[in-house]
Amino acid sequence: MRRSEQRRDAVFALYQHEVTGRPLDELLVDARQFSRELAEATDANRAELDALISRHSKGWTLERIAPLERSIMRVALQEALHDDEVPVEVAIDEAVELAKEYCGADAPGFVNGVLGAAVGEPA
Repeated sequence: MRRSEQRRDAVFALYQHEVTGRPLDELLVDARQFSRELAEATDANRAELDALISRHSKGWTLERIAPLERSIMRVALQEALHDDEVPVEVAIDEAVELAKEYCGADAPGFVNGVLGAAVGEPA
C-alpha cells in the first residue's frame, strides 16, 4: 500500500473519530503501522495543530471548517512540522489532492492557503 493511501487512511480514521466519537485505536485496528502512527501523533498534537489552523483560516472559525477538511489539514501539518522525512511540499500536495478527491470545489484552495500560511509561520 502506497504512503498516500496510508495517509488517507489516517485522515479518515481521525475524521471518523471526531464525527462519531469512536475510540481512535478501535478505528485503527486493521491499519498499517504508518497510518496508525500518523493518526495517533496527529491526535496527540491536535491542540497545537488546531491553533495553527485557526490562526491561518482567515474569516473561519475552526468549528465552521468541515470535519474532513480539518482532519486533512491536521495530518498535513503533523507531517510538515514533526516528520523530518516528509518534505513540507509533499505534505501540502498530498493534503490538496485529498481535498480535491473528497471535499467540495473550494476546499483544495482553502486547504492549500491555510497550510501554506501555517508552515510559513516563523517558529
